[in-house]
Amino acid sequence: METEQGDASALRARIRDGDAGAFAELFDAYARSVHNHAFRLTGDWSVAEDVVSLTFLEAWRLRGRTDPDGGSLRPWLLGIATNVTRNTRRTARRHAAALSRIPPPEPVRDIADDVAGRLDDAAYLHAVRTAVHRLRRAEREVLALCVWGGLDYAAAAEALGIPVGTVRSRLSRARARLTAELAAGPGQTKGDRSSAAGPPKEGRP
Repeated sequence: METEQGDASALRARIRDGDAGAFAELFDAYARSVHNHAFRLTGDWSVAEDVVSLTFLEAWRLRGRTDPDGGSLRPWLLGIATNVTRNTRRTARRHAAALSRIPPPEPVRDIADDVAGRLDDAAYLHAVRTAVHRLRRAEREVLALCVWGGLDYAAAAEALGIPVGTVRSRLSRARARLTAELAAGPGQTKGDRSSAAGPPKEGRP
């Protein structure tokens, strides 16, 4: 345990000093974790890839603000990714608003509906994603960090810059709302799906 703590402190020191090799190690260790977190917040693999790039660019810019002592830098990176995702979503909303003012083209029939299978698991995954995106942003972020990202309350609080008690209350509300949404929604197709607050399938490694 002391060795792990020492390794983490050494990495933090190298990050603070702007060591490019340390950032390469950081990327290799946590890029996938950041990508998965961004996907859970956005539901879009392409946007998640953009968030990964922006997160590590922002981490480089903010490297001097990392605490010299501490453990894993994963909570710090996920906190940055959460903020980047917020900004990305705001930009997307502004872009969508601009596009909405353009007259729409003639509708084209989408043949995907003819070939897509209506598998129960796929329908349920869609229902979960829909229910998650109906949560308040703060609840969705805590759910993504704690339930799917695997952070404990303290690490999630560090990532978001909020008290541990706030993390607990937001997570509790998110789970309750998810359970209620899925119990009442059309995605309830088989069995008891009350475990919806657990991790959904991500669709690819």
